[in-house]
Amino acid sequence: MANTPQAKKRIRRNARRTEINGARVSRIRTFVKQVESALAAGDKTKAAEALKRVQPELARGVAKGVVHKNTAARKLSRLSRRLTALA
Repeated sequence: MANTPQAKKRIRRNARRTEINGARVSRIRTFVKQVESALAAGDKTKAAEALKRVQPELARGVAKGVVHKNTAARKLSRLSRRLTALA
């Protein structure tokens, strides 16, 4: 159990940050799923549009520290490769 005022404050802060970061990751996953569903349906224009929306979202996740830089690059690379293969 936290004894010092600073430790108690850190517990409160960590709880808030966990909630915010969880929402960020969830939002990124939603955008990625939109691209994947468009790719699965074979809709190239919808997939390309969704991919354009994913890119800044992933970049924001990297900037905020909730997604590793290489993970974001890997996801973008794989999605764009699948989009190209769809053509």
